[in-house]
Amino acid sequence: MTVFVPVKMALPGSLKSALLSAAGEEALTMYMDKSRLDRKSGNATQSVEALHQLASSYFVDRDGTMRRLHEIQISTGAIKVTETRTGPLGCNSYDNLDSVSSVLLQSTESKLHLQGLQIIFPQYLQEKFVQSALSYIMCNGEGEYICRDSQCGCQCSEEFPQCNCPITDIQIMEYTLANMAKTWTEAYKDLENSGEAGVSAEFTPNEFKSFMKRLPSNHFLTIGSIHQHWGNDWDLQNRYKLLQSSLEAQRQKIQRTARKLFGLSVRCRHNPNHQLPRERTIQEWLTRVQSLLYCNENGFWGTFLESQRSCVCHGGTSLCQRPIPCIIGGNNSCAMCSLANISLCGSCNKGYKLYRGRCEPQNVDSERSEQFISFETDLDFQDLELKYLLQKMDSRLYVHTTFISNEIRLDTFFDPRWRKRMSLTLKSNKNRMDFIHMVIGISMRICQMRNSSLDPMFFVYVNPFSGSHSEGWNMPFGEYGYPRWEKVRLQNSQCYNWTLLLGNRWKTFFETVHIYLRSRTRLPSLLRNETGQGPVDLSDPTKRQFYIKISDVQVYGYSLRFNADLLRSAVQQVNQSYTQGGQFYSSSSVMLLLLDIRDRINRLAPPVAPGKPQLDLFSCMLKHRLKLTNSEIIRVNHALDLYNTEILKQSDQMTAKLC
Repeated sequence: MTVFVPVKMALPGSLKSALLSAAGEEALTMYMDKSRLDRKSGNATQSVEALHQLASSYFVDRDGTMRRLHEIQISTGAIKVTETRTGPLGCNSYDNLDSVSSVLLQSTESKLHLQGLQIIFPQYLQEKFVQSALSYIMCNGEGEYICRDSQCGCQCSEEFPQCNCPITDIQIMEYTLANMAKTWTEAYKDLENSGEAGVSAEFTPNEFKSFMKRLPSNHFLTIGSIHQHWGNDWDLQNRYKLLQSSLEAQRQKIQRTARKLFGLSVRCRHNPNHQLPRERTIQEWLTRVQSLLYCNENGFWGTFLESQRSCVCHGGTSLCQRPIPCIIGGNNSCAMCSLANISLCGSCNKGYKLYRGRCEPQNVDSERSEQFISFETDLDFQDLELKYLLQKMDSRLYVHTTFISNEIRLDTFFDPRWRKRMSLTLKSNKNRMDFIHMVIGISMRICQMRNSSLDPMFFVYVNPFSGSHSEGWNMPFGEYGYPRWEKVRLQNSQCYNWTLLLGNRWKTFFETVHIYLRSRTRLPSLLRNETGQGPVDLSDPTKRQFYIKISDVQVYGYSLRFNADLLRSAVQQVNQSYTQGGQFYSSSSVMLLLLDIRDRINRLAPPVAPGKPQLDLFSCMLKHRLKLTNSEIIRVNHALDLYNTEILKQSDQMTAKLC
């Protein structure tokens, strides 16, 4: 049996005037579910008495009483409060208004009976009075209160289609849930920002900041190593457990409020949009720590990707990444990072040697490797020295190439509005078979007509060891740390020196350099349909401003001595051993030698996007300089890969085919 107690307070006057609102009325009505009150508190009688006392203060503190009753209504769901003000109230006195009358409703056999005020009505009006009273109380006069199959609700009138929807209560709950979600997020921020300057340590412990300061900064920290430090920090663990227990209590509170919100919205056209806050996992905490270590620079921040050892900076910038320390470990990992450049190795483990900031096996005799290709030369200058020599156009860095172009003549004006192609080649297979060549820079001198609006744009393709144009790679200017063209105007002229300095970082092998020239300019409509071919007319002022000439193109670098016959015999020995299924131990010295040569050649490959394999320049050399077939190249590389992984127990570097 469910018992409801409406408590109503009205201004003094007859019952008839109160019901008909003839002389004015101000009333407070509470509809109570005594069974719910019984569950909420051990003594329902005391709860009802407390509500009576609260209702009696309505005319003394109207706003405070309504606010308190509204909070009880939302938190318990055991009462429904309605406030009625009708008629002229100015003539009434507010003295002696603390009288309370109770009306008791009982549900017997799914039929409601009203005891109290309804007994003064005739028998034939009592049921209609109860129905009207319940509709007025429960539906605010906007519909008819109907009970069917133990389910009671309002049947809304056409004027009030959402009478069943407690809009105010829903808005309050949505606002409450939004504040809870904000509190959830701030709890994580409080832990991260703990121990900041100006924050009292009594209220905000400094465990997280202390943990960040204790992390070693002299080498790279993987997720696994950060996890180990995380688990060994007892102060941080205690703080983290407090955070978890606090968030668990908050989560349960959010779930209870969300269930009430969805329960209130059952009969509403309003669909609540609420998602439970997601708890941050340990993996996300460790990634966050890694991002704070390496992606928090120059006032910018980002997310660290360990698989690519790079940062994804937020805000469309790339300035958030700090220098990534080297990896300390066994085998070819660093024993210690360099003090001058933390990204490079400072020392290596036993059995490995330091070479340009990397650790390489000491099994190969460098002097013997030099007999095949002279990687070390007298022209291995530092970058500052190379830049100075290029500015001075030092003859020691000249590489004498052959200029080839069917579309451009040097020191002659031409129309660059359509693509122009020129090549600088060495033809080493015919002229200089005992050398391979290294490019460290390119320069061009370009002259333009006065008031020219052209902005030349270059695409440069490099063939490392001859071959067709498809066997070349495109220089990625300005990408992945690759340099850009530098443009310097010559004094008292319309000519510019365009210089590309690769330096030791991006120097690479070359046999032919293909340069494609385009221009970035807006052409007049009258000139767009012209072909741009044939001799130029310098007397026409409408066209003259688009003409340019290239007076000089020069490749800078040096040549490495290359013993093709000796290297071919070593490769054939490996190829024969692989074909006959012989043991690698019989040619281990040759295997180590070729592995070293392959690694040093492929190390000079151009940069690629993070996560993509480097280009295989070693196979290009085998194909074009040693004239091996594709099947022979595959067998040699497979034999070297097997020896590297099965005998040396080292990870194999993935490469992409170029030739």
